[in-house]
Amino acid sequence: MESDLPKVLHTIKGRPMVTILLDTLVKMKFDRIVVVIGHGGELVRDTLKTYPVEFAVQDQQKGTGHAVMMTRDLMATFDGTTLVAAGDVPFLSEGAISHLFSVHQLTSAAATCLSAIFDDPEGYGRIIRDGNQNGLREIIEHKDASEEVRKIREVNSGTFCFDNRRLFDVIDRIGNSNAQQEYYLTDTIKLLHNSGLVVSVVPASEPEEVKGVNDVNQLRHLERLFGDRLE
Repeated sequence: MESDLPKVLHTIKGRPMVTILLDTLVKMKFDRIVVVIGHGGELVRDTLKTYPVEFAVQDQQKGTGHAVMMTRDLMATFDGTTLVAAGDVPFLSEGAISHLFSVHQLTSAAATCLSAIFDDPEGYGRIIRDGNQNGLREIIEHKDASEEVRKIREVNSGTFCFDNRRLFDVIDRIGNSNAQQEYYLTDTIKLLHNSGLVVSVVPASEPEEVKGVNDVNQLRHLERLFGDRLE
């Protein structure tokens, strides 16, 4: 992002992008919202001081799975459905989240992934379906994917629903033997599937909504697409 400012505090139409997402989540009246913070965490805390959220600290950035591990003290005993969403995907909509929850419940899944179909899936984890309408076998990160897998255009958006107890049953079993030496949250999908549990996937009806921000150009792209939602 060419800046020391935490990525989620970069602005769209003057709004830190994490607040755009949180406004949607607060409106949906979740029982609780936990924000995982790391680099620049105190700035994030200060920015979100008026929001009804709790914080978990990830001192070392070791991947998305590791971030979820850091919420154990707050979340491990919760019975219900947990949404995992990325703070750099600001325009994830209420409609997309509601549809994800609906498929999760209808399929009685242990986990459900919100996917997207992109013409250019470069950099995204690929969805490996299980053959039936909603079945998901695993997600393979781009850097770990073969040339054949990279031809798949259905990708992981980074947004999931989990049966919370099932999530914390497997989260400590993921490893970091991969190209980035990180603990991928996506590895829980294969673990749950291989345990004989139902794992589902549903494509977003508006794929652009689930695009994340990794650089200034992507930030400005989302501002052009969705900035009018903030006016």
